Amino acid sequence: MKLLVTGGAGFIGSAVVRLAVARGHAVVNLDALTYAACLDNVAAVSGSPAYAFEQADIRDRAALDRIFRDHKPDAVMHLAAESHVDRSIDGPGDFIETNVTGTYNLLEAARGYWMGQGRPQKFRFHHISTDEVYGSLGPEGRFTEDTAYAPNSPYSASKAASDHLVRAWHKTYGLPVVTSNCSNNYGPYHFPEKLIPVVILNALAGKPIPVYGKGENVRDWLYVEDHADALLTVLGKGRVGRSYNIGGGNEARNIDIVRTICTILDGKRPGNRPYAEQIRFVADRPGHDLRYAIDPTRIREELAWRPSVTLDEGLEKTVQWYLDNEAWWRALQDRHGVGERLGELS
Repeated sequence: MKLLVTGGAGFIGSAVVRLAVARGHAVVNLDALTYAACLDNVAAVSGSPAYAFEQADIRDRAALDRIFRDHKPDAVMHLAAESHVDRSIDGPGDFIETNVTGTYNLLEAARGYWMGQGRPQKFRFHHISTDEVYGSLGPEGRFTEDTAYAPNSPYSASKAASDHLVRAWHKTYGLPVVTSNCSNNYGPYHFPEKLIPVVILNALAGKPIPVYGKGENVRDWLYVEDHADALLTVLGKGRVGRSYNIGGGNEARNIDIVRTICTILDGKRPGNRPYAEQIRFVADRPGHDLRYAIDPTRIREELAWRPSVTLDEGLEKTVQWYLDNEAWWRALQDRHGVGERLGELS
């Protein structure tokens, strides 16, 4: 297939681009190249005749129409989004414009293209979303595809809105869509502001390792390359109009993730003292959800997909990747505003 991947220079999007090209798909990578994007993420495939890049913003409808007209994709994989919860607290407007208005523009461009092509049955619009739209869990239970939406941050509210738009464009206009909601991703090329890279890079730099509250927030961790595999599975085998929750089956408290990374670093690059001594608990961010957990029954039973990387394996691989790719993360750290304390009410 020829895939139009939005946000293909970002963390998850670039993993999708790399895997799709490796599997023989043609890929058009549409990315606005905002602060979190990096074309080095797709350097491994940038020379392939199956790869093309379009710098464009999903808020620009005219650019979207041209890209559909020029490239004639068989499917859209929509990953372009503002995704940093802390940044959404500081500046929610960008999240509404990109995640809501941008998704609307992309849906309309896709619908116009699909109708102009005679409504081909094979066309798909795959919307990639997050488990954060479901809100926060207590100690028990897991999110299913039927869990009621209850977003608690500007980021998750904007993604919930985009999910509803995608559903409506299917129900009202017949656009052939599939939706997936994933748990927390980690792995290579993860932007330096997110938890796991922050722990690794602050530890190496001898800086305090910040942990919100008491570190008791629980997340289900999904290795990004497993997620890319799941997304291509949903695109190829998922039922039109259906949503699929994608989880790693790796629940862990934030403080346990942090301590595990410190232990891995102690073995791989020992310092003058254990890295865990750099851990500092900081004021919690507003509206911080306590626990997320995915019930993966639907994707496992309908599509025969399950993750291949355990949390211990994935953390080991991730730490090693950051140790081996210092030039990549240093270049991103040098960008204006990256790494500053975010998520505080002004």
